[in-house]
Amino acid sequence: MKYGGLTLGQIEAVINKLGGMEGVRRLLSGEVFVKAVEYVFPIWKTIKLGTGKTVGDFRNDLRRGNLKLGDWASDIIGKPAFTTATEETEVDLVRVAVAELGFKKGARRDQIYERANEFGLELCPAEVGPQLRLQYQDQPNKEQILIGMEPIIVSDGTPRAFGIESLDSELWLSAYYGSPGRDWDAEHQWVFVRRK
Repeated sequence: MKYGGLTLGQIEAVINKLGGMEGVRRLLSGEVFVKAVEYVFPIWKTIKLGTGKTVGDFRNDLRRGNLKLGDWASDIIGKPAFTTATEETEVDLVRVAVAELGFKKGARRDQIYERANEFGLELCPAEVGPQLRLQYQDQPNKEQILIGMEPIIVSDGTPRAFGIESLDSELWLSAYYGSPGRDWDAEHQWVFVRRK
């Protein structure tokens, strides 16, 4: 038997899902088709991009808002690869844990990005990092959210990507190691743009 690893209980569960033996007959005759349920993640936040901020504006706005800017995040903002939208636009963000993407034991960054794409999610423009930090100031303490973005090479030659976190009531724009092979635990939260 091709699927000899199945137990009788599992086979019975499949038959029950099909509606009993009549459902099996209809499936085998081509009257019924089984289609995977398409899961759509709900919009978590909608933020504005392209608000005319320069690198200096982001740094000043973070400082004025008593928001912390990590060294590597500051480095990313200063790189030519960090760009902003030329026109004001809104993006719908989806927040998802690694486990919700089907990786119950965690996954590498490249696997997370590939699976997010399969679910209709796109990488965030780099501008999402500082804009989300500025526009999400009621972040609960100890919450950490990683920005699903194309990593940017920083001054030490390593790829880094933004993250936002709340530590001891201080709100941070941080940056994390962005290698595609970097492992992330199942509970890590990521933000992606929902494809329109």
